[in-house]
Amino acid sequence: MSQTDLDEPKPRLGRKRDHTRDPEILDAALEILAETGYDGMTIDMVATRAKAGKATLYRRWSSKAELVLDAVACLKAGEIDLDALPDTGTLRGDLVAMIKTPSMRDAERKLKIMAGIVSMIARSPEMATAAYAALVEPRASVNRVLFARAIERDEIPADSDVERLCTIGPAMAAYRVLMLGRPVDREFLEDTIDGVILPAAGVRPGAE
Repeated sequence: MSQTDLDEPKPRLGRKRDHTRDPEILDAALEILAETGYDGMTIDMVATRAKAGKATLYRRWSSKAELVLDAVACLKAGEIDLDALPDTGTLRGDLVAMIKTPSMRDAERKLKIMAGIVSMIARSPEMATAAYAALVEPRASVNRVLFARAIERDEIPADSDVERLCTIGPAMAAYRVLMLGRPVDREFLEDTIDGVILPAAGVRPGAE
């Protein structure tokens, strides 16, 4: 049996599937995706990291692609409650209030996972859809709420291109992590808010 890949379908075994270890296996898959990328990932790596037998993985997933799809989809768990977002009264205050150490670490991890599945996204519409839903949309949905509030307060123009504004921060963070190899820290995020996002939204310097 090849140890290089899960791309080739493996025969299903007759034993009843045990899903109790799925979270550990999926998390191990995500860690390896972030470290090696999809093409460098093997079933042996995942099994070793999760301390599980290869047969356990083969009974649950018939291919590496299927495993990765499930792993990426599980990232949606624990999304931010849009009804409980900070409301400071200003767009800058709201954006800055969203800068939290755990969320920064999570965002950086997701960026590395996204980099790891780029080759698969290019050839799999299903993975492209799953990646957008798990890695892009959660943060975009938060930003939509914050910019909508700013419009309601007449803080930014009513005809602001909210979808474009929602992508500025994530795009700059992605470039910093994936291209420059530098961490996304609080200073970088606040500089991006003050120097790029707020001006792009039409907030004048000192308007706060």
